[in-house]
Amino acid sequence: MNLLNEIADKYPQAISMAAGRPYEEFFDVKLIHEYLDAFCDHLRRDRGMDDAGVTRTLFQYGTTKGVIGDLIARHLAEDEDIYIDPASVVVTVGFQEGIFLVLRALRASERDVLLAPAPTYVGLSGAALLAEMPVWPVRSTEHGIDIGHLLEQVKVAREQGLRVRGCYLTPNFANPTGVSLDLATRHRLLEIAESTGLLLLEDNAYGLFGAERLPALKALDRAGHVVYLGSFAKSGMPGARVGYVVADQPLTSNGSDAGEFADALSKLKGMLTVNTSPIAQAVIGGKLLLHDYSLARANAREAAVYRRNLGHTLDALTRRLGDCPGVSWNSPTGGFFITVTVPFAVDDALLEHAARDFGVLFTPMHHFYGGTDSAAGGINQLRLSISLLTPELIEEGVARLAALIGSRLTAPR
Repeated sequence: MNLLNEIADKYPQAISMAAGRPYEEFFDVKLIHEYLDAFCDHLRRDRGMDDAGVTRTLFQYGTTKGVIGDLIARHLAEDEDIYIDPASVVVTVGFQEGIFLVLRALRASERDVLLAPAPTYVGLSGAALLAEMPVWPVRSTEHGIDIGHLLEQVKVAREQGLRVRGCYLTPNFANPTGVSLDLATRHRLLEIAESTGLLLLEDNAYGLFGAERLPALKALDRAGHVVYLGSFAKSGMPGARVGYVVADQPLTSNGSDAGEFADALSKLKGMLTVNTSPIAQAVIGGKLLLHDYSLARANAREAAVYRRNLGHTLDALTRRLGDCPGVSWNSPTGGFFITVTVPFAVDDALLEHAARDFGVLFTPMHHFYGGTDSAAGGINQLRLSISLLTPELIEEGVARLAALIGSRLTAPR
């Protein structure tokens, strides 16, 4: 992110097809006040608070688990067919705190490792680094995580005396690839989790933004093998920095009940950020209340924009690059991202060259493999983000990208 921000600041004329930010056309400051008012009305009407109680809820420190866990639980039931006790919800400072808390709670010794598909979201890699949890990569295919390699990695780790503490997954429109897991693969992952004791860490930031919505792993889970990580950055308001973890797995200590995994996360959070801003939670809570707990309904306009932008980008790529030898791309059915493959190295130097001389930004895919050279993987791929742009900017951005690619294909070796 620092690299992209630095280059964007250095070349402000460049069209950015790099940042996975939500569409901004519908942002309106007045909505913040409407959401706050709705949440305050909820506190009076549904929780029986007087004005002093409402004021205290917004202005004072809140409970560590958060003040909107019940609203999140109703949202999950409404939009995802996930039914949980609100006490299993820990409201976090964005997804990033949530994944760090989970990894730090799971990390008990140097024997512990985490599995994750390669390529994977850089936020996961960063949190794992801070939590001192080594990440073992699992190969990806055009359809998502390679199940055979996943089983192989579990076996190899255990043969080496290591403990596989979990496997991170983004089943819907993954960042960076845009790939989704089909229904059969989701069921197979749950079977593997049950047979091996593997914990699945499900990241569902983009699930609302597709032509087809498949059930979340958590909705299919009947044995308690899925920890669900949610974020309101794409569907609520990125500036609020509110995420959450659903961790209803039971814990035991010396053979007796020790509460739920959510309680362990809450203890860690109390030492890290104390609590998530109640005002930020109130804004998100008000948005849920005003849309009857459904973010699918709340984001209907945005989802339509993302579908339009995705289709427009795929069409522009076909028109501009369809006849270029060695150039290809995948065709996600939703989300923010497209993966483009080219017959030359896509490194950070090429990114700066693209911004300076062609006026277009993208994300080199090698960053999502955790390395900077050809051995790391993804060196001949780039990620395009379609979320923030208008059709006109997409058309111009793809034209500039095509000019860059054409110049590389015709350049002397």
